[in-house]
Amino acid sequence: MSVVKSPLTEKDRKTVGDALQGALVDLVDLSLVAKQVHWTVVGPRFRSVHLQLDEVVASARLHADTVAERASALGVAPDGRAGTVAKTSGIAPVGDGWNKDTAAVQTLVDALHAVITRMRERITDTGDPDPVTQDILIGLTGDLEKHHWMFQAENA
Repeated sequence: MSVVKSPLTEKDRKTVGDALQGALVDLVDLSLVAKQVHWTVVGPRFRSVHLQLDEVVASARLHADTVAERASALGVAPDGRAGTVAKTSGIAPVGDGWNKDTAAVQTLVDALHAVITRMRERITDTGDPDPVTQDILIGLTGDLEKHHWMFQAENA
């Protein structure tokens, strides 16, 4: 049951709600992965990678809030709880212990790739039912792709 009435049909609200929920989970997990790697990175490029990871965390958190608020505006209750994120994220788990700077960068390249791939599917899925949501997903995907490029350049 939703206390907020959506301008979308029930079918479209379900499609868009699923896309937004998936985006929220991936963004929350991306912020957690980036922060974990941020805390454990070591190596000659420690400082630059450490700071770059915080940029990803800030970006993922900002986009997660936008996505969650869009879901709420459409009458879909967002779920960013730890259990939900752990069960449904598309990002591979991060190992424990210290992360050499090159490995830390690769972890982020892989995590960003996973999220971007899923975001591009959501962009396609939301085009017809809700161009407003699609626009939000396009914008945040562009931002994630910029981070992806910058991390790839770190290990080139």
